[in-house]
Amino acid sequence: MSTAILTGLPPVGSSLEGDLRSLGFDVRVAADAAAVTAELAALPASGRVAVVDHRFVGHVHSLRLALTDPRFPAAAVHGALTVQPEARPALRDALLMADGRHRVTAYAGAPLPPSSLEVLPDALAAGLEAHGVAVHRPDLGVLVADVPPDAPARAHSEAAVAATDDEAVRLRGAVKSRDGFFTTYCISPYSRYLARWCARRGLTPNQVTTASLLTALIAAGCAATGTRPGFVAAGLLLIASFVLDCTDGQLARYSLQYSTLGAWLDATFDRAKEYAYYAGLALGAARGGEDVWALALGAMVLQTCRHVVDFAFNEANHDATANTSPTAALSGKLDSVGWTVWARRMIILPIGERWALIAVLTALTTPRIVFVVLLIGCAFAACYTTAGRVLRSVTRKAHRTDRAARALAELADSGPVAEAVARFTRVKGAVTVPLLGLLGAAALLVPLLVKPFGSPLGIAGAAVYAILTGLAVSSPLKGPLDWLLPPVLRAAEYLAILILAARSDVHGALPAAFGLVAAVAYHHYDTVYRIRGGTGAPPHWLVRMTGGHEGRVLAVTIAAVLWQGQGFTIALTALAAGIALAVLIESIRFWVSSGAPAVHDETGEPA
Repeated sequence: MSTAILTGLPPVGSSLEGDLRSLGFDVRVAADAAAVTAELAALPASGRVAVVDHRFVGHVHSLRLALTDPRFPAAAVHGALTVQPEARPALRDALLMADGRHRVTAYAGAPLPPSSLEVLPDALAAGLEAHGVAVHRPDLGVLVADVPPDAPARAHSEAAVAATDDEAVRLRGAVKSRDGFFTTYCISPYSRYLARWCARRGLTPNQVTTASLLTALIAAGCAATGTRPGFVAAGLLLIASFVLDCTDGQLARYSLQYSTLGAWLDATFDRAKEYAYYAGLALGAARGGEDVWALALGAMVLQTCRHVVDFAFNEANHDATANTSPTAALSGKLDSVGWTVWARRMIILPIGERWALIAVLTALTTPRIVFVVLLIGCAFAACYTTAGRVLRSVTRKAHRTDRAARALAELADSGPVAEAVARFTRVKGAVTVPLLGLLGAAALLVPLLVKPFGSPLGIAGAAVYAILTGLAVSSPLKGPLDWLLPPVLRAAEYLAILILAARSDVHGALPAAFGLVAAVAYHHYDTVYRIRGGTGAPPHWLVRMTGGHEGRVLAVTIAAVLWQGQGFTIALTALAAGIALAVLIESIRFWVSSGAPAVHDETGEPA
């Protein structure tokens, strides 16, 4: 259980003890820093500990933000501090320092201490930072967190607390500060109240996330019926799934229920829902005599590559120095004009707009029209966002760090063949890396497009691709456009599978290819979110086991030569099953482990 140590008895009429207990804290009272140290030593080492000035006046939500967020080893507001178990040794040292400087006496029934007296939690927060512990200080906005030194100041603070409804602030804070137009104006105005309803009934964000996934899977099942009532129901259920998808994050922010498992579920279920829905539409079309599996696979490839563009660009510039450009300055100026902000967010088809488009088109049209419109919209959005990022990259003067280069190398997902090439060669040049990637992609895809299915030239093209992409990763990826390499490699691999399956004219090849790309895409998304959490890419043995991007391309092109009939479908299915099994087992092991990062996406999906 979490424990809060007060630095003395609160003044008569104070609600501080009750507020702390309502947040799940066991409350204890200490007289000074030495007593706080003694109380701390008596507590189990595995629990969260808070130190709160007994004179504290503020909103309950101020305390909630400061004392209950699980993502940070230490957090503080004026007059209140909390530490997780890993920061307890630093807190003990800070207490010894504070006790050596001052004897902070608790006043019970006596006049409040003078304003010059040190506020112990604030001194401890400074001590923690001096010991190298990062102390999170939440932005309280209009919320109050104060330690008034005398009775008039206390009355003033209490009036300020009464003047602001912290529940309204808490509800507003449950919604992402940056989101799409559809989500902001069509979902969040009521989903935040659904999140509060869930919180008051003890539901967790993970339960809501799972409900969103199940709703989307039912929607996919309705789409698979191939009937107009099924399509209408599918569209409605897809919107319902998106409402729940917004609610789980809002519930996490409302109740500060962040978790490692929640990070994994939130990061991967959106893709699982969307791609399962694509499969449902393709199955529904097949019931009506239409084959749209190639379009469904194309939509998945395009959407995944769009995300890799965003992820790679953001990682390349995550901690770059001198990170400015005229293009970024222009973007900042446009952001000052209200309507341009929403227009620019809408044209990139973020998840809210995209799912709304898919739902409406599903209910009113056919699966083929859904995919054609989706491909056109996503292609335009991909061109717009990629062009903007390229312009920013070539016009800014930035020095990219070793961390950024390492992240891009991990996103490249190079296997044993590319690593062997990189080990014995080195290339340099500002545009060499993306150029090698593009040449490798062309060497791979052109033979697959112009030669008959199963031509040995496909294997030769895959070998050239492996060599050129190995050269591309032979030096640290610190060039201005090196972030383009991961999306180029994703596009080359996914399109190679799509082209081979589409040209094979073998029954079941395209659905099998859809499953293979889905399994590989999961591996790539898992890599992204591990890097975002600061733990690096999946273990090297897993990358080697799955072959890396070049190994999988070689395997698929060899399978196309060796098995040109139903055997090709079997080969794709076996490869998909093997990769899915390996990456899922390792991913689940990692994300449910105590060492996984407790992160949560606060900025919204970039595309």
